[in-house]
Amino acid sequence: MTTTASAAPRSDLLQVSPLGDAFHVFDTTLRDGAQREGITYSVADKIAVATLLDELGVGFIEGGWPGAMPKDTEFFARAAAGELTLGSAQLVAFGSTRKAGIRAKDDPQVRALLDSQAPIITLVAKSDVRHVERALRTTLEENLSMVGDTVAFLVGEGRRVFLDCEHFFDGYVADHDYGLRVAEAATTAGADVIVMCDTNGGMMPVGLHQVVAEVKARTGFRLGIHCQDDTGCAVANTVAAVQAGATHVQCTANGYGERAGNADLFAVLGNLVVKMGLPVLPDGRLGEMVRVSHAVAELANIAPNTHQAYVGSSAFSHKAGLHASAIKVDPELYNHLDPEVVGNGMHILITEMAGRASVELKAKEFGIDLAGLPQVVSRVVDTVKEREASGWSYEAADASFELLLRDELAAARGEEVTAPFRLESYRVIVENTANTVGQGRIVLSEATVKVHVGGQRVVATAEGNGPVNALDSALRAALADHLPGLAGVELIDYKVRILAGHAGTDSVTRVLVASSSTKAAGAPEWTTVGVHANVVEASWEALVDSLVYALRSAPEPVGPTPGA
Repeated sequence: MTTTASAAPRSDLLQVSPLGDAFHVFDTTLRDGAQREGITYSVADKIAVATLLDELGVGFIEGGWPGAMPKDTEFFARAAAGELTLGSAQLVAFGSTRKAGIRAKDDPQVRALLDSQAPIITLVAKSDVRHVERALRTTLEENLSMVGDTVAFLVGEGRRVFLDCEHFFDGYVADHDYGLRVAEAATTAGADVIVMCDTNGGMMPVGLHQVVAEVKARTGFRLGIHCQDDTGCAVANTVAAVQAGATHVQCTANGYGERAGNADLFAVLGNLVVKMGLPVLPDGRLGEMVRVSHAVAELANIAPNTHQAYVGSSAFSHKAGLHASAIKVDPELYNHLDPEVVGNGMHILITEMAGRASVELKAKEFGIDLAGLPQVVSRVVDTVKEREASGWSYEAADASFELLLRDELAAARGEEVTAPFRLESYRVIVENTANTVGQGRIVLSEATVKVHVGGQRVVATAEGNGPVNALDSALRAALADHLPGLAGVELIDYKVRILAGHAGTDSVTRVLVASSSTKAAGAPEWTTVGVHANVVEASWEALVDSLVYALRSAPEPVGPTPGA
């Protein structure tokens, strides 16, 4: 087949990014990523996500499909009105080619793309013979005309155009030429980039690399890549396409997208910059990846993936003692890069697998130097292993582990460890009673706590919506006058786990309590653990650790020195 070189875009329309136009990082979180089950962005959310992506330094942000989705139409209108200010990124509108049998300028959907005022338009087109004939229900020649006419019209109206060739790889297997004819029709009409889409997500890296290389050799067109993750290969496929000659990558933040999702923007960027040495982001922006990833997750109302490559909180966590021993000598021995490069950090997990090196490295995270104190390290290792055999777990409870470590260190120095308060007893009552106002029944919990604090015996009673809530409220009421610093501490998460090897209602349970200090700058968070056959006692243990940790980690004394 004959090919035509891509028409150069009009220079007066280009807002050249600091990176120039040599490589495109194209984000479609707000369009393709929004198709993930459970995600519903408001217009305000979309503006916030776009702002975050611009701060990361992506070159293009696809905002949605104006004219087809009212919310997307509003987003572009508000962006044009000045509610969205972008630095290096350019806003992109997504839409389809004209319908069969009408002129592009008369198609309302094409007009809506112009009305969006986006400087760049991504058009989606069928590039698989089977889809043209069976889904689009038109002729192969009419589909080519639809592509060429729409691209030419939009370019003539001053827009830069990228073409998404839907089902390109499946179509290429069925017919090696038709997809290239679609690409040629778009390029001849002025499209800048031909994006090869693995729409069904079924490609593997070796096969995809071969196709991209063949198309590059046969056409010379500027090629882009868009991969779904149905085989778990979207990131690998994207990297393979770049290695084969693609210079435009389409991704979504955190891999959000329909079905199994899309190529994860952060994994792709990490691989391109760190592993391949491609400067596809402005200087200094790679370190924003963790912050942006987690902020987008919050806006999407999806918990961050702790094991996500590069940006997950566990991406540089080490559990095995063997790993920790090597890391103590040189962190690079078990880390594929310095975590700080991408805005992350290394974490040592304390479990029954932990050895001496794990404890020493974890202590350094707390600002504690255990050098020259082998007996403390040995006692901590032994205690952790003994407790974990009984169901305790410090892997997700750093605060409880730090208290254990500091108590052992104080004992080794001959220092007396004084508890800020001492429990005499507690009692919890759960009452199920008739609702005298309306139908149904009312379940109330009441807790009474007797503690010794500040040289006094204090008794406090409180109600709650459950036994743990009532116990927490009663304990805080008892301590409030003597330890006023606890007023800023609040429980933000509560998890109960039935331990393996136990069954039924008499099972041993593990409770994790996450807390935060709302009065402190940056709202620090910490997690504590309790284990017992009685879930209320396990909760009590975790609650007490949480409050003690808050008191001991306060920068200044938060109350009078307590007595026993």
